[in-house]
Amino acid sequence: MPDALIAALDLPGFWWLAATIAAAGVVRGFTGFGTGLIFVPVAGLFLPPAQVVVVITLTGIASTAALLPRAWGQADRREVGLLLLAALPMVPLGLIILDHLDPMMVHWIVSIVAGGTLISLVSGWRFSGRVALPGLLAIGAVAGVIGGMTGLTGPAVILFYLAGRAVAQSVRANMIVFLAALDVVIIVNLLLRGFADWQVVWLAGLLAIPYFITVMIGQALFDPARERLYRYAAFTVIGLAVASGIPIWG
Repeated sequence: MPDALIAALDLPGFWWLAATIAAAGVVRGFTGFGTGLIFVPVAGLFLPPAQVVVVITLTGIASTAALLPRAWGQADRREVGLLLLAALPMVPLGLIILDHLDPMMVHWIVSIVAGGTLISLVSGWRFSGRVALPGLLAIGAVAGVIGGMTGLTGPAVILFYLAGRAVAQSVRANMIVFLAALDVVIIVNLLLRGFADWQVVWLAGLLAIPYFITVMIGQALFDPARERLYRYAAFTVIGLAVASGIPIWG
């Protein structure tokens, strides 16, 4: 057995990470979002920020394989393409910021972004207008920066879609396609910057197993008629993860 694999299995908190990613998989399966908001705050208790970004991004490949085929046909690919176009050049900037920030500062940023996103969603705020092209590009750019810096690829786009009036199926499909594409962009940039070593790659591979299984379970549970139930369940799990990941605990 490779030494890097043994080191990944022996990592303090490995089973906490596995349980967290499994819970995140169920939420991602039936809502299309939530993995980063659930996993990143908890993972920050056990891993350096750069490794958190690597693990959450590599593990995202598992959800892509499970969710993308169905979502591709339901998504507004033009809109998703514009978001991605704006995110592309901003991911390297986010990684540069990550490289220069103190790890504790990154941890606090994760808690603030995740907590702020949850508060906005729970508040029930809704946007009834239409976002013009500049606004759409700005949302994609923010997603790219925050994704590269923290691994939280979703908050900007989650707020954009869930604050609107689009139906659950369309929202879910757009977020799945965008987050899958952004994961690929981040992975390429991580490899180019040499952020990933074999231990963290093995860790991501191990965590991808329960994640893939629970994503499939979540997808099987998805029913557009139960949109409100899914949102409340997702908010509860995200809230627990955010609360447990606040740096004041240790």
